[in-house]
Amino acid sequence: MAAAPVQAIPDIHIGRVYDQRDPECEIHYETFGRLAEFFGRNTPPHRHYCFFQIHLLLRGSISLNLDGRVYGGKAPLLIFTPPTIPHSFYSEEDTDGHVLTVRQEVVRGWYRAMPGQWPDALLREAAFFELDSLPAESAADFSALVQTVELLQREFERDAKGHSALLQALGECVFIHLSRLLLAHEPSAGQRPERSEDLRLFLNFCDLVEAHFRDHLTLSEYAGRLLITEARLNDICRRMAERPSKEVVHERLLQEARRLLRYSAVPVSEISYQLGFADPAYFSRFFTKRTGTPPSQFRLAGQH
Repeated sequence: MAAAPVQAIPDIHIGRVYDQRDPECEIHYETFGRLAEFFGRNTPPHRHYCFFQIHLLLRGSISLNLDGRVYGGKAPLLIFTPPTIPHSFYSEEDTDGHVLTVRQEVVRGWYRAMPGQWPDALLREAAFFELDSLPAESAADFSALVQTVELLQREFERDAKGHSALLQALGECVFIHLSRLLLAHEPSAGQRPERSEDLRLFLNFCDLVEAHFRDHLTLSEYAGRLLITEARLNDICRRMAERPSKEVVHERLLQEARRLLRYSAVPVSEISYQLGFADPAYFSRFFTKRTGTPPSQFRLAGQH
């Protein structure tokens, strides 16, 4: 099955297309079966520009094209899809399990808190493996991963005190178990698919944005660090993420603003300074223009 050209592959934002209860949620859970009912058992090529996704299938079988490679297998199995990586699949009617979708900046935050423990490239490579293909010593991590995802599932469906903090803690545990499994299963360099130069540059740009979005670098400064022109950077972003490079940076700023407004008691003026804005009034205009709601009203709405 040939992969579709990158520019023809739609981006699916799970919180805006599938579950609109919280369009900006950072950690989203759903069963594979319910997602298959919504999107179809024969899901065409798509990607998730700013999300990591884990499919943990416990029943049935699946065939998929993942980052240009074709796989097939029977549950129990795991599929790991980094942001922007194209994937498509076909599953039998009885196939079910768990699907966890997590914003890339949340995952990067977890790994920044564990410096030096994981290879820098660990979360850039897509992965597919059946439980039977793992080393015997990895079975405990696979079992722990399933149990932790099940705990996260139960918490996702609740609204008790500490809900957001517990989801974050469980999500981090999920990714630690996942990372152990990825290290145990890490393919040799010769087995990895050829990564297009444009995709490599886009992922590097996303890493730079994550490190510097508060610094308000110019697009020419981002492009210079990537050793390309600003025009090429913009073209790459339009084809990989269906948005100009400027919007990639602004989306990251906006997401951090939403998080701080929703989950902290820091004054709006202080949030503006934390995000690198010299003038709180300019931050307010920036936020209002892109959300349709002033920061103070957004915060009040999130408290109800």
